[in-house]
Amino acid sequence: MVASRKDEKTRRNNWETIPLRYICELNPSVHFEGFEEDDELTFLPMDRVKSGYFLPNTDKFSKYASSYNAFEEGDIILAKVTPCFENGNIAIAKNLEGGKGFGSSELFVIRPTKVNRKFLFYYFQSSAFKQEGEASMTGAGGLKRVSPDLLRQHHLPFPEEQTQRLIADYLDRETARIDSLVAEKEKMLALLEEKRAALISHAVTRGLDPTAPLKPSGLDWLGDIPAHWETRPIKFCVAPQKDAVKTGPFGSQLVASEMDQGTIKVYNQKNVIQKELYSGDNYITEDKFEELKAFSIFPGDILVTTRGTIGRCAIVPDDAEVGILHPCLMRIQVNASVVLPEYLALLIQDGHIVLLQLRVLSNATTIEVIYSESLNSVIIPVPPMDEQKTILKIITVKNNVINNAITEVRNMAGIGGSSLLVPGSSIRFHSRSELLPCLERHDAAFGDRNLFS
Repeated sequence: MVASRKDEKTRRNNWETIPLRYICELNPSVHFEGFEEDDELTFLPMDRVKSGYFLPNTDKFSKYASSYNAFEEGDIILAKVTPCFENGNIAIAKNLEGGKGFGSSELFVIRPTKVNRKFLFYYFQSSAFKQEGEASMTGAGGLKRVSPDLLRQHHLPFPEEQTQRLIADYLDRETARIDSLVAEKEKMLALLEEKRAALISHAVTRGLDPTAPLKPSGLDWLGDIPAHWETRPIKFCVAPQKDAVKTGPFGSQLVASEMDQGTIKVYNQKNVIQKELYSGDNYITEDKFEELKAFSIFPGDILVTTRGTIGRCAIVPDDAEVGILHPCLMRIQVNASVVLPEYLALLIQDGHIVLLQLRVLSNATTIEVIYSESLNSVIIPVPPMDEQKTILKIITVKNNVINNAITEVRNMAGIGGSSLLVPGSSIRFHSRSELLPCLERHDAAFGDRNLFS
């Protein structure tokens, strides 16, 4: 028999509210009798604890003598440091090597004793708990931590055991369904990105006219190119002047402490990756600018990320403020009679042929750094100027279509929006980050099914 909404409200109003410490042990003791120093146990540094699970990892028991927190099978481990707490980094310790483990000192360990383990696991991901946790944080900047008093003093709604189990089972089912939905959408996103890559790669190596006669490029990795195109090393595509390709200041020339003062902007990787050149995080004094003036940027320069996320490009706009390169950036000043800056940026970032050659030149499968000498040696196919303009125009149009499709797929996946309200309760859960809203949108929450039927 299906309960009415009035019945649901009555049940919810009958829930107790009790201190968390009454139903679980907080940072409980773990006994390691019988273990030898060389025994392998589960070891979880902070980066191994994700949103709802952990990545298996082991280390020798002897390492536990350092300042780590211990846990055992069935314990809940919860990040207490920002931004991991806000991101919902939490897991249930299960399938542990040796049945026990140890991990970062930035983890809370909670052992359920008088509460359904999964119910408590999901509760720690609720907006009510997370908001209180964030409010309790102490410290500065990236070192903020949830206060230990939060766990000792926090009160939570505590329904009867059967209701806890029903809620936990409901969330198990629905989050599993979300995971499946998201996995399908991620496949679609990957296919769209592949389509984008294939489109750009074909346009910058074969052009737009499928009937155009071809000729051998002389490069095995490139194959044939349109007969009226030419190939050039990048060093013959840049402006005929000193330092047309220049990497940012090296080592002690510019240190981090010198980039948080003054009024002259230091263009950094964030500016390039986000293609937002008008904002700024780093600034130097005028005296430092005079010292590093050789690293100035100018309108029309291509800025390229050279470390970490490499090969991302942005064009300096005409009204950009005066500034210099960050040590992790490179500037390229093109010969405008040979190649458009937008076209060369497209080749570097999205054409794949540049990064492919850099890997060959560095004799490595991955590239940690892009050096100016290596980039100068890279050979690119160069179409006539009017064809470069046409390719850029067509790529822009088709890119917009693909971007719109990607946005639509992301929206279908339920990214963004409000949290999931468990039917028949006042608890909102943020499990799977912000993906739970798709349950509300696609199922109208609980619909005809009733949690308490």
